[in-house]
Amino acid sequence: MLPPTTAEIPITGARLSSVVPGTVRGENKDRELTNMDLALKFHYIKGLYFFYNNNTTQNIITIEELKKPMFELLDRFFPVAGRIRRSEADNPYIKCNDAGVRIIEAYCEEFTVEECLDMVEMGCSFHDRLCYNHVLGPDLGFSPLVLLQVTWFKCGGVSVGLSWAHILGDIASASTFMNTWAHIMSGHVPKESIHITSPIRPYNFSNVIATKPFSVKELNPPVESNWSLPTNNNGQNMRTRCFKVSAKQLNLLMSNTCGKKATNFSRFEIISSVIWKSLSQLRKNSLSSKVVTICWYQNPSGDSNDQLIPNNKSMVLSTVERDSEVNNVSELAFLISERKIVENEAINNEEMIGKMDFLVYGANLTFVNLEDVEIYEFEMKGKRPVFANFSIEGVGKEGLVLVQTKGPKNGNKEDDINGRIVTVVLPEDELAHLENELKTKWNIA
Repeated sequence: MLPPTTAEIPITGARLSSVVPGTVRGENKDRELTNMDLALKFHYIKGLYFFYNNNTTQNIITIEELKKPMFELLDRFFPVAGRIRRSEADNPYIKCNDAGVRIIEAYCEEFTVEECLDMVEMGCSFHDRLCYNHVLGPDLGFSPLVLLQVTWFKCGGVSVGLSWAHILGDIASASTFMNTWAHIMSGHVPKESIHITSPIRPYNFSNVIATKPFSVKELNPPVESNWSLPTNNNGQNMRTRCFKVSAKQLNLLMSNTCGKKATNFSRFEIISSVIWKSLSQLRKNSLSSKVVTICWYQNPSGDSNDQLIPNNKSMVLSTVERDSEVNNVSELAFLISERKIVENEAINNEEMIGKMDFLVYGANLTFVNLEDVEIYEFEMKGKRPVFANFSIEGVGKEGLVLVQTKGPKNGNKEDDINGRIVTVVLPEDELAHLENELKTKWNIA
C-alpha cells in the first residue's frame, strides 16, 4: 500500500517576505558556474526539520527570532542572496547582488507536530506541503535561489522547510547553511566556517576516473529559461516514500543478506544493494537496472575570509555497472564499495554541458549517501529537531534513493546512530513493489 497523500493537509495564512545580507555588496561580485553546477540546474534540494513545543501557551519561536540572525548568515553565504544572470555569451552565472532569500510564514491549524510525525511513520513525505514549491524561471533574474518556509502547528511546534536550488550548492552546503544559521541564532557566532565534523571515509580514486560521464542524461528538447524538469520527460507518476529503518532491523538485514561479509560494507552500501536487487528483478535485467549512480559527500570548505561559498564540489558522482548474473546483495555491495567509477572530472570536461540541458538524479537509478552529513545539527533554542529529512525535487524516471541517519551521529541513542531514514522517489508501480518486498521480507514499513 502506498503512503497517504499530504495534499489534504491545510496550510493557511501564507505570508511572504525577503531577508537580505547585512552588508551591501551591490553588483560587484559574480560567481561563475561550473559544469557540475549547470548539470544540476533542474534539481532542487528540499530539507525539512520538525520541532516540538514543550510550552503549550506560546509558539516555540517567533518569526523575528528566526529572521534577525539571517542578516549575518547571508553575509557569510552571500551567493545565496544572489540571482541568476546570463553573460553576453548567454552563459548563466550568479550575480551576488544582495537580492535576498524568500521567507514564507504559514500555519497548520488542524494538526500537531506529533500528528504529522505519525503520518511520517506511515511513509508520508511532507516536502511538497512544508517546503515551498520553487523553481527558477522563467524570469531567472527575479527567481530567488533559496526559500525558507516556517510553518506553525496548533500545538505551538514548528517545521522549517528549506527549498534550495541545486545549481547553488549540494546537500552538504545546504545543511551547513542551516547549521550556521542555528549557531548564529543561539548567539554562538562561528569564528570559522562550519564543516562536516564526521570523519569522511577515504576513497582511492586511482584507476577509477571516467573519461565520459554516464551519470548524466541529455534532455531533448532543451528546456530553456524555465528550469523545471518537464512532466512528459518522466512519463511516470513519481511518488516519494520515507522508510524508517531501526538499528535492530538494519543489523538483521545486514546479517541475513551478507553474513560475516557485512562488516566489510557500510549500512548505505547494503541498503542500496537490497533496493538495487529488488528493482533489478522488477525491471527484468534491462539496461536501466545494470548501471546505477552513486553519490556521496566530502567536506565542504570555506574561503580565506571565513565566508562559506556554497558549491557542488563536495559531491562526488560515480557509476557502478553489474553483469547480468550478479544479483547477490553482498556482490552488489562489493561493487558499490570497490568498483565505483568517479565521473566529476568527466562532467567538468564535457563540452556539451552548458550548451544543452542535462538530468542527474534519476538519469540512472541514483543512490545518495548522506550518512556523513550532519543534518541534525540545526538546533532551535537548544533543541534538536525531533525529525529531519532531505529529499530532491526534479527526479528522472529511473528513481532516487537517499540514505541518512535517524538522528544525530553524536547522540546517545543506538537507533539515532545506527538506524537509517531511507527516502525513495520512484514511479508509483515500482514504489508499490519495493514497499511490499521490504515489508514481507524484512518487516520494514
